[in-house]
Amino acid sequence: MNIATLLSGGVDSSVVVHMLKEAGYTPSLFYIKIGMDDDELLHCTSEEDIEMASLIARKYGCKLEVVDLHKDYWDNVVTYTIDKVKKGLTPNPDVMCNKLIKFGVFEERVGKEFDKTATGHYATTFEQDGKVYLSTAKDPIKDQTDFLAQINSLQVSKLMFPIGHLMKNEVRDIALEAGLPSAKRQDSQGICFLGKVNYNDFIRRYLGEKEGPIVELETGRILGKHKGYWFHTVGQRKGLGLSGGPWYVIKKDVAANIVYASKGFDVEVQYGNEFSMRDFHFITDNPWENIHTEIDVTFKIRHTPDFTMGKMIKTANGYRMLSSQKLQGIAPGQFGVVYDAESKICIGSGEIM
Repeated sequence: MNIATLLSGGVDSSVVVHMLKEAGYTPSLFYIKIGMDDDELLHCTSEEDIEMASLIARKYGCKLEVVDLHKDYWDNVVTYTIDKVKKGLTPNPDVMCNKLIKFGVFEERVGKEFDKTATGHYATTFEQDGKVYLSTAKDPIKDQTDFLAQINSLQVSKLMFPIGHLMKNEVRDIALEAGLPSAKRQDSQGICFLGKVNYNDFIRRYLGEKEGPIVELETGRILGKHKGYWFHTVGQRKGLGLSGGPWYVIKKDVAANIVYASKGFDVEVQYGNEFSMRDFHFITDNPWENIHTEIDVTFKIRHTPDFTMGKMIKTANGYRMLSSQKLQGIAPGQFGVVYDAESKICIGSGEIM
C-alpha cells in the first residue's frame, strides 16, 4: 500500500511514521507549509518544524517533501476567518483548515497519487456496508473528530489515523522508547498548523484595533473598554480585564462596537437550551433522511471531552438542536458537531446561527 503521511514535526505525526514502519510500510512524508518566509507573524515555526520532520525522515529512511500551500491557506482559511470575525461571529479555522487544505488542496495536488493518507489526528474510522464512518478516538480529551466534522465521505475513506486507538500518554511512551527527537516536544496550541501564532495576534494583524465600551447587560453601566469586538466571543470569561468578576461576554453589537458582559454563572441570560444550525454537512450519509421527527443525538458546541445529550429536529432552514441541559456561551459561527446517541460516530456539523 502506497501511503502519504502528513508530518508536522510534532510527536503525534512522528509516532505515526514509526508505527507505519513497524507495520512494514515506508510512507512518503509531506510537510505542509502555510507560513510565508518574508512574513514575521506567519513565518511562524516552520523552520523548526521542518528540521524536526527531516530528522524523522532520515531516521526511518523516508522521503520528505515540503508542500507550500500558503496562498491556498490565505485564499481559503484566512479569508473565511476574517470574514466571519468581521460579522461578529466566532469562526473555527481549524475545521476549515482540515476540510480545505490538509484534506482538500493537498489531496487534489499530491494525495490523489496515494492509496491512503495517514495523519496524527486523534480519531478513528470503521467500515460498514461498504461505507467508511468517522468515529471518536480512545482518548476523550485528545479526540479531534470535532475538528474533522466538515470533511466528506471520500476524504474519510482515504484517511488513516494510526494513533486514534491510543491514549496520549501511550503515544508519548512510544516516542520515548523509539528515541524520537520530537518525543518531549510540546503540543501546538496555535491556529491549525500555524503553530505558535496567537489567535488575537492573528486577528489584530488583519483587523487592527478599535476601542469600544464593555457594557453591563442588565444595567447599561460601562464597565471598561475593549480593543475591538472581534477579539471577543460569546461565552468568553478570560481576557476582559475587568475586576470583581467573573464576567462573561453575553453578546456583541457589531455596528456600535459594543461588547455586553454579565457577571457570574447565576445570570439566566448566559444560558440557552437550544440553537439552530445552517448548512449542515453530513460526513458519510444522512442516517435520518427518511425520519421527520426528533432524533436522539449527542453533540458538542466547542472543543471539549464532554458530550451533551440532545434532540435534533429538521426545520425549513436547516436543523435545530434541543439540549438536555442548559448550555453556557452558545457562540454563533462555531460549529455544532453532532454524534450518534452513543457518542461514537461523528455524523456531521453545521454552523451555529
